[in-house]
Amino acid sequence: MKLYDVLCALRKKQPSNRSSVKRATMLPATSMLSELINAWWTRLLQAIYQGSLSQQEAALPEHETRRDYLWNTLGTSLWGFSFPLLTIIATQLVGVEAAGMFSMAFVTGTILMIGASYGVRNHQVSDIDEASSFSSYQLHRLLSVIVAFILGLLYISVRGYQPAMASMCTGVYVYKVIDAFADVHEGRLQQADKLYLAGISQTIRSGAVIFTFIILLVLSHNLTVASIAMAIVATASLLFVTVPLAYFETTHSRGISVHEVSDLFKQCLPVALALVLFNLIESSPKFVMEGMLAYENQLYFNALFFPAQGILLSVGFLYKPQLLRLASIWSNPRRRRRFDLIVFAVLGMVVLLTIGMIVFMGSVGIGLLSFVYGLDFERFRTLAILMIVAGGISAAIDFLYAIITVLRRGQDVLKLYALAFVASIVLPFALIALMGLEGAVISYLASMTLLLIALLIAYLHIRRAITRERNPFHEQKAS
Repeated sequence: MKLYDVLCALRKKQPSNRSSVKRATMLPATSMLSELINAWWTRLLQAIYQGSLSQQEAALPEHETRRDYLWNTLGTSLWGFSFPLLTIIATQLVGVEAAGMFSMAFVTGTILMIGASYGVRNHQVSDIDEASSFSSYQLHRLLSVIVAFILGLLYISVRGYQPAMASMCTGVYVYKVIDAFADVHEGRLQQADKLYLAGISQTIRSGAVIFTFIILLVLSHNLTVASIAMAIVATASLLFVTVPLAYFETTHSRGISVHEVSDLFKQCLPVALALVLFNLIESSPKFVMEGMLAYENQLYFNALFFPAQGILLSVGFLYKPQLLRLASIWSNPRRRRRFDLIVFAVLGMVVLLTIGMIVFMGSVGIGLLSFVYGLDFERFRTLAILMIVAGGISAAIDFLYAIITVLRRGQDVLKLYALAFVASIVLPFALIALMGLEGAVISYLASMTLLLIALLIAYLHIRRAITRERNPFHEQKAS
């Protein structure tokens, strides 16, 4: 669908029979963008005037696989690389120590976002029969967002941050919980097989946040001002783009059910706990460093992790657009061998991406990292390789847990996350005290390795158990 056709759809007009060449050249790109914004604004105002967003007729198509991948990749990339990009800008403009403080605020904000999301996205997307209404998903997310934000404020109070740090953290936390609330609306679009619209929503929000933060930091050299502006822009994007898009382009939901909301809290609790524990495991060295080392080490640790994060995002690009289809494949017992092949193929891709990233960092990556940060990372070459291996392991864990969620067996592996969490607390205290930043990286790699091994064993046991319980052909084969 060309941009011209999108304009026609938003205006509910039929495109003319002019050729695609004429369509592409009829208006400059800036004019087309202006037309698109005007068309969206007109549609939004008309819906508000009519008194209902959800009663509007959908104007954009579903099942657009190529655009799903394109926009999901763009949106996820902007979202994922906003952290490294903003810390790079902060390092250049306000120095290593202040950038390290911002990094810590972003880390804790991300954990709050994970908690607020409650592990519901994969559950929502794979809810093919809509056992829970979108309205129930919304209320559930609103409640979890409120709780997460209150916990964030309590954390600021307990840590005893100075006013500047507290204000900066508050701005970052608002932005991250808004991200979590937007996610349930983007999950609704993916559930309706319109993932590309979710990607567009995420692209607009992340792009606006990055642009605003950079401009405000350049003008003010004040991280607090830039962080608060980031929160304001994210909120505006939610209200004027994400929420209306979810209502306009999906079917009208039945009303809120308290029983459904309660069930979501119960059903997704193991998933939520596992995801929060996983992110605490990832962040545990950072929290230990905050109490033992200077804030500049936060920057170094996160900068070393950013290449590894590329692996995590790349794997997400591969499997997340296919979660709905994977759930559909799994629901048919005759197609479960195909399901297993997909799982092994993605894990194989994780290995290849990890090796490729190691080669890249060993050749030009370290020099590039030093250039963009304006710091010397050559002394951290070995740590960079170890961090990439840890990133590949983290990507494999993320994928395996998503698959286990599709199988509705998240509670079966919760103990494993608790075990790895205990290890992630003990190891950093010992190793960071002995080795500093090197100890933080090694403890992170060790915790991730322990969790992956345990999760692989658990997945194989779950897969065999499900085969025995549900496969109607299993007994025949066994006999």
